[in-house]
Amino acid sequence: MTFPTVFPAVFDPAQTLTCGQAFRWKEVLGEDGLPCWEGVAKGHVLRLRKEQKNILFFCSRQEFEEIWREYFDLEQDYEEKRIFLSSLSPVLSQAAEYAPGIRILRQEPWEALCSFIISQNNNIPRIQGIIDRLCRLLGEPIPGSSQCTFPGPEKLAACTAEDLAPLRAGFRAKYLVDAAQKVAGGKIDLQKTARSPAEYGRNELQKIMGVGPKVAECALLYGFHKTECFPMDVWMKRAMEVLLPEMTPADFGENAGLAQQYLFHYSRMHPDLFE
Repeated sequence: MTFPTVFPAVFDPAQTLTCGQAFRWKEVLGEDGLPCWEGVAKGHVLRLRKEQKNILFFCSRQEFEEIWREYFDLEQDYEEKRIFLSSLSPVLSQAAEYAPGIRILRQEPWEALCSFIISQNNNIPRIQGIIDRLCRLLGEPIPGSSQCTFPGPEKLAACTAEDLAPLRAGFRAKYLVDAAQKVAGGKIDLQKTARSPAEYGRNELQKIMGVGPKVAECALLYGFHKTECFPMDVWMKRAMEVLLPEMTPADFGENAGLAQQYLFHYSRMHPDLFE
């Protein structure tokens, strides 16, 4: 079943799904031969396509309401957020104008945590490959598709790093096992992290082997929807120093995560700014 949905706020699937916040989406050809985006989240497979002002969701309306409306954060007015951030700086205004259709996804906390553990010192194609192999090794087949679910912490906690050799994840395998054992054993409470302020999550998640400030910040932003979080790596530090030397992430308030996405995408596509 397919139905069009018109949103009052800007939403561009390509901008949202290629900006480095999720790794189980890819562009494919639909049954009608036209390109669309296909991804897996929360045990469901979705195809969607943007056609002018419409977003076509290839699913039932019930599935859309139960899964995808929340996943794409469609209740929030991102145009209002973009206008606010644009008012803070001409450079930020340019960055927001470059990719105004970015939204912050509401991913599952456990999957987001594992995804960004895998992302360390890695590129997007390799991250996607490792996650796909992990799901096929330990996940459950999703009926009616060739995809598998993301394995829960209990399934992963029963593994050793050697068991995960087929993933070709390198040093990250032992980090995944440690994360799974701490979550499955109750040492890390993801539900409490979701309910608590971001600072609590920063401290808790860094108790996991291999999770530093950046991985924790990414997991909190993309998996727990702590939108005040601002993942900072060498690239983003440079972007802030060059483009916004008089500002800090705190200046962006509850929209810091969205500001980070605008700046990251803009900077990545304009390397000449740093020459």
